[in-house]
Amino acid sequence: MGGFFGTVSMQPCRTDLFYGTDYQSHMGTKRGGMATYSKEGGFMRSIHNLESTYFRTRFESELDKFQGNAGIGIISDTDAQPLLMNSHLGRFAIVTVAKINNQEELASKMLDEGQHLSEFSSGKINPTELVALLIIKGKDFVQGIENVFRNVKGSCSMLLLTENGIIAARDSWGRTPVVIGKKNGAMAATSESTAFPNLDYDIHYYLGPGEIVRITADYMEQLRKPNKRMQICSFLWVYYGFPTSCYEGRNTEDVRNECGRVMGREDETPVDCACGIPDSGIGMAVGYAEGHGCPYMRAINKYTPTWPRSFTPSNQEMRNLVAKMKLIPNKDILKDKRVLFCDDSIVRGTQLRDNTKVLHDLGAKEVHMRIACPPLVYGCKFINFSASKSDLELITRRIIKDFEGDENKNLDKYTRTDSPEYKRMVGEIAKRLNLDSLRFSKLETLVEAIGLPKEQICTHCFDGSSFFTLEEENK
Repeated sequence: MGGFFGTVSMQPCRTDLFYGTDYQSHMGTKRGGMATYSKEGGFMRSIHNLESTYFRTRFESELDKFQGNAGIGIISDTDAQPLLMNSHLGRFAIVTVAKINNQEELASKMLDEGQHLSEFSSGKINPTELVALLIIKGKDFVQGIENVFRNVKGSCSMLLLTENGIIAARDSWGRTPVVIGKKNGAMAATSESTAFPNLDYDIHYYLGPGEIVRITADYMEQLRKPNKRMQICSFLWVYYGFPTSCYEGRNTEDVRNECGRVMGREDETPVDCACGIPDSGIGMAVGYAEGHGCPYMRAINKYTPTWPRSFTPSNQEMRNLVAKMKLIPNKDILKDKRVLFCDDSIVRGTQLRDNTKVLHDLGAKEVHMRIACPPLVYGCKFINFSASKSDLELITRRIIKDFEGDENKNLDKYTRTDSPEYKRMVGEIAKRLNLDSLRFSKLETLVEAIGLPKEQICTHCFDGSSFFTLEEENK
């Protein structure tokens, strides 16, 4: 997906910028970039490929060249950023967290209007450049960003480093978050509030959907009021968010703990221990153990010194290999036990199927699985949630196709908790993954744990309820 960080300070900003951007590393792994601005030296930018290394190792040696008191940085799963622009609005650098479904259409329109596209990432259109070109069509930055909101189908949050501070804008539906932090002599804007504590920032403000603000070292100015309707991605709390991050005032780990506690209280399955699949299943497992009254044990450990997230390689075979190599089972804990594992989700099911076989081979008497969210039945249309290119990559859709002869048939029945179709689908997933039992969190449980009204949370991947057309998004 990607995450960004920007800061304006009364002192040189490069240290805060470096570490604040590094704290976005769990949100993306393809490209990293930083840009700073100083009155004396102007804009300074650097971009590196992160697919074979980490952000810190790429940027640590060149920190001294980033001069100035204001800067923005990004870890991106898509394009090379930041971009530097010179326009009638002035000079600025831009980073985006975006999914632009109609980028080919927008690019063609711009070329027809006589504009040109100069930035490419892996030989493809750079979506951040499209956003920048839409912005400079406005008479000012606010009008330009509103132009992005009107034209982009998908989502787009952004930071603009200008000669007069940083402009932060949250996606018009608030699908991705932007949080403002403050400390003595500095302000910051970020996708992930986990960047704040060690840099001494306190959470100052959560941007609303479509809201635009300007921050300087000592104040925040609202440039556009937030929209009334919001569709923040529920999967932020399930998987993407770091445990110390907060969205809309709700801590990620608290939500995962609560989902686990509720499921643990309701579950009558006899087990000897609960375990979390590292990393995002741990919070749920701790809650499950408390709710179920069983011990929490670490039957699987992640080898953190070297392995990145399992979905980052470009092909499925390599993703499966990375997933196997980074998770090390503990045979002495598994042997002769009825073990219950908690995980964030089941997407394709290939990694879980292989892991289940290993657990049985190592002596586990029973292997049960509990999932923090409902079954994923719809592909995400709004953020870069996964590398899936088709809904048929989802194990649920493949099973529905096998049952119905059409992967799109009776989806409303398969997404309704405890319907006969739902139970049959979940039972088949358990069978194919060689699990002794499988349960998913109820959608109602997840929504209640997040603590926002259902209509403010995007749950499209679970129930298909949040798919807005471009015209609806522009209302």
